[in-house]
Amino acid sequence: MAHIEREAHPILTLLGLLAIGVLLTIFGGTVWTAPLEILIVFFHEAAHALMTVLTGGRVVEMAVTIDQGGHVISAGGNRFLILTAGYLGSLLIGAALLIAGMRSKHDRAILLALGVLVALITVFFVRNMFGITYGLLAAALMIGIARLLPEIASDYTLRLIGVMSLLYVPADIFSDTIDRSHLHSDARMLAEEFGGTTMLWGGLWLSMSVAMVVISLLIGLRRRRSSPSNIGPPSP
Repeated sequence: MAHIEREAHPILTLLGLLAIGVLLTIFGGTVWTAPLEILIVFFHEAAHALMTVLTGGRVVEMAVTIDQGGHVISAGGNRFLILTAGYLGSLLIGAALLIAGMRSKHDRAILLALGVLVALITVFFVRNMFGITYGLLAAALMIGIARLLPEIASDYTLRLIGVMSLLYVPADIFSDTIDRSHLHSDARMLAEEFGGTTMLWGGLWLSMSVAMVVISLLIGLRRRRSSPSNIGPPSP
């Protein structure tokens, strides 16, 4: 008789995500969540760097700092897309990892690929000592979890990173572009170079980020349809 894998009920999955979200919120801004928060910043800067390369530009320098800051210095490329890629790109990465953790059966392979990608971005783009150290350690940890621990560890690592991104990015957009619109943020630079205001671009990004959060949760929580063709004949 064929083995049938039961899928967790969406309500149970949602409760699990809420529990992770509550813990991350309670401990947010402390040493316990700082490594994850820096990882989201790494994704933010990496999104700038990758968009630079994808639009024909060159990355001069990428940096990530211990105080959850960072920057990318680039030459050429599509400036509008490069500036837009930071917040929305890091959120898209987090949403994709969350959906993968909730729906994919290849969690180890996905986490391993992520670790390799983080290592490559660090080697090719990052130029400050903390950023290099953090990037290589984060990559090694992801690869180690994927290679050495049971698959459930990879599954929940992807979910943890995904939930952290869904919590961190919209809050960061609001803080950097609306609550403190005087900051020299991506939205401020976009307004200076293409028109509009910091709050206009920040509000647009915030709306898009909330929509991405809702869509990713709906996709992740959707139950798979059972496939009758995969069910073997009953045992005698």
